[in-house]
Amino acid sequence: MLVDLLQSSYFSVFLIVALGFMLGSIKIKGLSLDVSAVIFIALAFGHWGVSIPKELGNFGLVLFIFTIGIQAGPGFFDSFRSKGKTLILLTILIIASACLTGLGMKYLFNIDTPSVVGLIAGSLTSTPGLAVAIDSTQSPLASIAYGIAYPFGVIGVILFVKLLPKLLRVDLEQEAHELEKERRSQYPELNSSMFRITHESVCGKTLLQLNVRSMTGAVISRLQRGEEIMIPAAHLVLQKGDYIQAVGSEEALKNLELMLGERVEGEVPLDHSQSIESLLLTKKDMINKQLCELNLQKNFGCTITRVRRSGIDLSPSPFLALKFGDKLMVVGEKEGLSGVARLVGNDEKKLSDTDFFPIAMGIVLGVLFGKLHLSFGGGMSFSPGLTGGVLMMALFLSAIGKTGPILWSMSGPANQLLRQLGLLLFLAEVGTSAGKNLVATFQESGFLLFGVGALITFVPMLVAALVGRLVFKISLLDLLGTITGGMTSTPGLAAVDSMTDSNIPSVAYATVYPIAMVFLILFIQLIAVLVI
Repeated sequence: MLVDLLQSSYFSVFLIVALGFMLGSIKIKGLSLDVSAVIFIALAFGHWGVSIPKELGNFGLVLFIFTIGIQAGPGFFDSFRSKGKTLILLTILIIASACLTGLGMKYLFNIDTPSVVGLIAGSLTSTPGLAVAIDSTQSPLASIAYGIAYPFGVIGVILFVKLLPKLLRVDLEQEAHELEKERRSQYPELNSSMFRITHESVCGKTLLQLNVRSMTGAVISRLQRGEEIMIPAAHLVLQKGDYIQAVGSEEALKNLELMLGERVEGEVPLDHSQSIESLLLTKKDMINKQLCELNLQKNFGCTITRVRRSGIDLSPSPFLALKFGDKLMVVGEKEGLSGVARLVGNDEKKLSDTDFFPIAMGIVLGVLFGKLHLSFGGGMSFSPGLTGGVLMMALFLSAIGKTGPILWSMSGPANQLLRQLGLLLFLAEVGTSAGKNLVATFQESGFLLFGVGALITFVPMLVAALVGRLVFKISLLDLLGTITGGMTSTPGLAAVDSMTDSNIPSVAYATVYPIAMVFLILFIQLIAVLVI
């Protein structure tokens, strides 16, 4: 009965996953395989004749890659601008060192060119690379060599990224915390202070005439005159002795002090009819609108004092574009606040809702984009392929954020669930596929090609780790993402993903993966054409 059940792909998939999680939970000296253990169980099952349909693996792959792209998209372009040059140089170094290692082994052991390009593609687990190798050499030796190198190409990257933090004695969670602290430091902390109007030069003038917001960078949230508490409007005339409450960075508050008068202890109280509320932006119509377009002061008599996004307080610049899930700190009359809440949505349930149309449509567009074929003359061509197409489309859509009524985003829990599901399906299929012919290929071709393939996998990662840490001095999280992206290793990224809650490795992977794919294809074509 068990043999019959193992022939059923749905039973085999979940058995592989269950056993993989059992193996992954075992820790030896603090090191565990986590979700990556699924591929080792799958290799064994593949050797015993269990097979998972390729389409199921591709289904898992597009889910995993799409969710990675959707999560990484908002930070992708910032990362590309700030660290792109360094990460791309490391990626080119990875591809170049893999190809040079392959060429060195060719001349050392007299390996034929089709086998060398197949080994390079297999060592970097690149199916587009294999397609180019076969097309360029017109030889079956390329696919045989690919099959020999592929298993270690998968396993080697997983083991390397798992061991690297231990070898370098780096605590990934601590590093993630420090990098998050550094990111937050780029945004000045917002404080609230009370001021008394003492400068004669501002008395008798309106807030509009003084242009307080743009001149100082601070936001005035309320004003006290005698016993009366007011929410400031543009036409409000300042008088000597007025007390105001303002929010801004320390620099902005100092500028306000220079403009209006002295900073004093205490806080301007709220009238019984007034309130401060944190409102969630969940209405699709409001996404990408600038704060000045809402005109809250004129329409509702309310003022936004700060915007909280991804755990960071942002100063409410008039030209700040709103994003789904932003928390707006708003002060005003209670009736006006109710109007603002209706305007922005303030529906917490919508944050956890999952709309499957953007997911399905985004993957469809990604698959179609992956089918594009670009020719550069001289027989050279490039196609993004399934992985590249879906990843690049997800990055693009996530960066846009919204197209008409379609919101290209996902809640955190939904993203995590779909990513894990896709990853498990992908690892189960890849492992059984690689394990099927593992022993046979060794018996037919011996251990030489396997050893060369393992070297081509290992050398680029070692070079990247040394250069990345000693020369470029980049964080280990960025380095792990760059290594897995440069090696075009989705299972490797999965291993890193299980080691940290930070999305920094995913952003680095997404930054370099397309570059790695293009250069690998070009280098394989050059070797196939020029090297005899």
